Amino acid sequence: MAVSVNPDLAGRTFPPVAPYLVGREKIREFARATASTSPLSLDPEAARKAGYADVVAPPTFAIVVQESTLQQLLAEPDAGIDFSRVVHGDQRFTYTRPIVAGDELTATLTVAGVKSLGGHSMVTAESVMVDGAGAHVVTAVSTLVVRGDE
Repeated sequence: MAVSVNPDLAGRTFPPVAPYLVGREKIREFARATASTSPLSLDPEAARKAGYADVVAPPTFAIVVQESTLQQLLAEPDAGIDFSRVVHGDQRFTYTRPIVAGDELTATLTVAGVKSLGGHSMVTAESVMVDGAGAHVVTAVSTLVVRGDE
C-alpha cells in the first residue's frame, strides 16, 4: 500500500500561529536540557556584557516555536499524514540574529516540498519566525519522513 501524503500540500502556507513570548526561564530550562553550558544562555549579566538584552537561546531553541506550526500541518485533514508513521528526518536553522529572552516570535509554516522515496513520503516544512516588529529572526526547516507500509 502506498503512502497517502497529499502531494498538493507542496507550496501551501498556513496562517501564522499565535505569538510565542520567549521567557528567560524557558531558555535556561532548554539550555540545561540540551547540556548547554554557555553563560549567555544561563546568566543575564553575562548576556548583557556580551551586548544582548537578556539571556540568549541555544541555537536549537527555535524548535520550541516551530512545534506549533508543525502541529498545524499534522492536524490538516487533507494532508494524509498519519502521525504514528512519522519519523523526524532532518532539522536545520538559518538565523538572522539569536533568539533572546523577551522576544515575541510569530511563526508561519510553508510546506516546501512533498516527495515519495522508496515507498515513504518526505515532507519538508519551513517555519519562518519574525519578532514583534516583523523582522526575520530564524527559519527552521524540518523534514518529516512518513513511513510507508512494510
